[in-house]
Amino acid sequence: MTVNMNRRPLPQVADPIAEEFFAGCARGELLVQQCSACGHRQFYPRWCCTQCAGAVGWIVGSGRGTVHTYTVIRQNHAEPYRSELPYVVAMIDLEEGPRMMSNVTDIDPDTVTIGMPVEVHFAASDDGDVHLPFFRPVDASRSPR
Repeated sequence: MTVNMNRRPLPQVADPIAEEFFAGCARGELLVQQCSACGHRQFYPRWCCTQCAGAVGWIVGSGRGTVHTYTVIRQNHAEPYRSELPYVVAMIDLEEGPRMMSNVTDIDPDTVTIGMPVEVHFAASDDGDVHLPFFRPVDASRSPR
């Protein structure tokens, strides 16, 4: 599946935490929060550390991870998803520790496996205002980021 951002529902980037995350996506950076007190890393973005309630800052993640689990969506009657069938929704274990949900793209959905190495790529909305992170299999012929 190649990402089609046409008519896809987009997140409302309304709070400062979300704004920072999506600004990173627009720069081609997958940002992860890290606690300044205990070092815990987390995703999705929150106001404080989920381990110790300490202050959090941002680090630029490697953009690499592995598929923890996934499902292949074969039925969806809502556009634009109907035209993208089948597609993969996966939980990705990021190298930095947190786990995030995304689509795995650029692969035959029937060949996705648990433990598959993946890397982030970003797709822009039609107006270019929102960039979303997606993952694709690591291509050994491309140099690491």
